Amino acid sequence: MTYTVDEKTRPALETFRRFDVDTQLAVLWFGYLDIKDQLQPAPPQDIETLGKAVFDRIKVLPQQEQLQAQRDLLTGTNNEIGQAYKNLNPRAKLEAWLLLAQGIENGTIIPVPSDYQLPSATNEFRAMIKDLNFEQRINFLLSAV
Repeated sequence: MTYTVDEKTRPALETFRRFDVDTQLAVLWFGYLDIKDQLQPAPPQDIETLGKAVFDRIKVLPQQEQLQAQRDLLTGTNNEIGQAYKNLNPRAKLEAWLLLAQGIENGTIIPVPSDYQLPSATNEFRAMIKDLNFEQRINFLLSAV
């Protein structure tokens, strides 16, 4: 699979970047739920190891700090976890986010509130994403994270 931002993913990426960080986190969560059954079982070992190193640093934090760490990753905050994340290649970054999403599912990472609804401002974005095929969605995610 080739990693490119094409003319179908570019508008979705530009829209995503205009959302506040908490909406971005929610979009990533719901995006994971949408594609998780199509994901391959395991990435190459080196990608998994690098992504897991960042995940492991976040997993041991108290829940509110886990949430802040995720915000920091998206905003590029320059702290210890952010620096480790910044040094990852795009696929390892995506792996870290997939591990975070799995952690939300299994309860090791702070959950998304069960009554959370995406803001109506995301409606157009969601329509754009639904028009993307699986490879384009992955390319979007690689660009977003």
